[in-house]
Amino acid sequence: QVQLVESGGGSVQAGESLRLSCAVSGSIVSVSTMRWYRQVPGKQRDLVAAITSGGSTNYADSVKARFAISRDNTKNTVYLQMNSLQTEDTAIYYCNADMRRAGGFLREYWGQGTQVTVSS
Repeated sequence: QVQLVESGGGSVQAGESLRLSCAVSGSIVSVSTMRWYRQVPGKQRDLVAAITSGGSTNYADSVKARFAISRDNTKNTVYLQMNSLQTEDTAIYYCNADMRRAGGFLREYWGQGTQVTVSS
């Protein structure tokens, strides 16, 4: 079974940093674009950052100067370095990736989510 396993969430003070990790678990043939989304209860899930297999990135305007997405293709892991965290960054963060299993089609997978809480 293929899964995305997230780690690194927690509670911090405004201005501090956190690093989220998301590792692929299970047998896959290829990983294409990997993304981080976030969701506040009662609101839609929003894209935070994305990175292609070649390393091209894009960010939501609200995090562009503070967050950095990266990946280690040898470990099939994506990271989100979050600096200068603000209370508005409080949300559940979800990892998302387009992956293909042996004999399968490219499809989208989601992690279980990790809570990030920023207090003032």
